[in-house]
Amino acid sequence: MSTVQRGRDTDRAAQLTAALGAARARLARAAESVGRNVNEIELLPITKYFPASDVIILNQLGCLAFGESREQEAAAKVDSVRAELPDVPIRWHMVGRIQRKKARAVAGWAHTAHSVDSIRLLTALDRAAGDALAAGTRAQPLRAYIQISLDGDTERGGVDVNAPDLVDEICGSANTAEALEFVGLMGIPPLESDPDDAFARLAAERDRVQRDYQHRLELSAGMSGDLESAVKHGSTCVRVGTALMGQRPLTSPEVVTPVTSSSQTPPPPSSAEGSPR
Repeated sequence: MSTVQRGRDTDRAAQLTAALGAARARLARAAESVGRNVNEIELLPITKYFPASDVIILNQLGCLAFGESREQEAAAKVDSVRAELPDVPIRWHMVGRIQRKKARAVAGWAHTAHSVDSIRLLTALDRAAGDALAAGTRAQPLRAYIQISLDGDTERGGVDVNAPDLVDEICGSANTAEALEFVGLMGIPPLESDPDDAFARLAAERDRVQRDYQHRLELSAGMSGDLESAVKHGSTCVRVGTALMGQRPLTSPEVVTPVTSSSQTPPPPSSAEGSPR
């Protein structure tokens, strides 16, 4: 390794150390401000478009779970990290929209899927995870959040919050699936919306669905720009990208999407799977 490369690695480690410390402190303040225990809220680094070396640095700083949104990139990164850290039990989360044809691939590496939004996708993931369990390539069922569309625009992903019967059907199917573990709901504030209103609606939907289940349902909600509001409304997992990782590196026109405010995620481009940051 050259002196220049060592210097760059040292600089990046220092950047991530400072950013992680700031993100953890920010999350602690958000929890304290509403009387919550910060240990009940997972801070999930979103590492899409960033190299495996960043994951390794963050792991050395105590992070054991990471979020990705593009299956092909994620699979390669998982392999790279596993080669460097073969004995570290890292939990990989798929936070982007999942194409049904990618279900088998996702079930091969993901610990948790945050964006299940149809019976067809759920069935494909259940079948794929079941096959992986039978083959011994998975040790546990795939944890699944049901994504809720808070404005009814299901083209951007999610089950329409205004269709409670459909929400209940998908949640029920996830709960009874043999190779899935239904863990809760996920939501993203709609474009141009007030995150506080959006997260209040998501929390109300979680409370409605909760009545049918004995286990406590989790909430995957909140990103770099709106985590305080999400924590106020009960989020148990905040997905932090830009505030932790910095601006996305420019890789190639095919995979780079515009960086926007974390609470205003653009629709996914047709050529790649999009996701919350």
